[in-house]
Amino acid sequence: MKSKFFILLTSTLLLFSCEAPYVGEPIVEEEEDVNDVNIVLQVTGFQVIPFDNGTSASWTPSTRADQPITDLCSRLTFVVYEGDTKMRQVAQKKGDTGFGTASFALPQGTYTFAIIGYSGDGTCTVSSLDKISFKDNLVTDTFLYCEELEVSDQKTTHDVELKRVVAKIHFTLTDTAIPNDVRQLKFYYTGGSSTLSALSSYGSVNSKQTVKLDVTAEQREFDLYTIPHDETGSLKITVTALDATGNTIKERVFEGVPVRRNAITTYTGTFFSGSAESGELSFGLMGDDEWEDGEVITF
Repeated sequence: MKSKFFILLTSTLLLFSCEAPYVGEPIVEEEEDVNDVNIVLQVTGFQVIPFDNGTSASWTPSTRADQPITDLCSRLTFVVYEGDTKMRQVAQKKGDTGFGTASFALPQGTYTFAIIGYSGDGTCTVSSLDKISFKDNLVTDTFLYCEELEVSDQKTTHDVELKRVVAKIHFTLTDTAIPNDVRQLKFYYTGGSSTLSALSSYGSVNSKQTVKLDVTAEQREFDLYTIPHDETGSLKITVTALDATGNTIKERVFEGVPVRRNAITTYTGTFFSGSAESGELSFGLMGDDEWEDGEVITF
């Protein structure tokens, strides 16, 4: 009996040893061997200023490129795709050696390279080039590079520039006094996306975004971000003032909030004074040195 058991066990082990091991998706999370590298991507700047308005007249491509990467984002994710197959992924964060440069060793061929620049906690998840999401669906100021490049047996270096893909909503309270029991503002908004398509550079999912931000006597300005689905999008934003236990103190809803990539939508007014219909409001697309000018709307 023992002999038969030993033979059966030996046969089983031989059977499994003949099977090819599962190696998973061909992803590399760290730099390649320097001797094998044949393509290098290095981020040299961010396209955050448009070329066709007055605010950019004194800026040149070189001055944009001189702007430190860490002034705009604290994380970079590099991904390489061959068709629909992810071949490599490298995640970097502020403080890493070589932040902004990634090297790859790849067989000769044509690949799609994408770089996502962002901030916040955690590495973004790249399920596909059409579905790039962020931890807790929290969107920050986000930049993208996505191009198809040829890889040969000769080492090449590509200087790349990332473009902003988000719209910013800047919310300012002008109330003389904020109720003492208010601790947070909760912003719940629909119409945008928290998931990015690198192929289109627009949002790829209809998202429900929620952001909670602390309110203090000094903190009266709040920034939200979303990834528009196209050039002319709009949001519905519900703003709720909460006390320390999460109870609602006041809530207001704003519909038809216009957003577009690389533009700031500003909302300034008294939130706690008057009703939703009668409170003093001003609302429009504004610009500063790093964002595109837009049409100003008041109501």
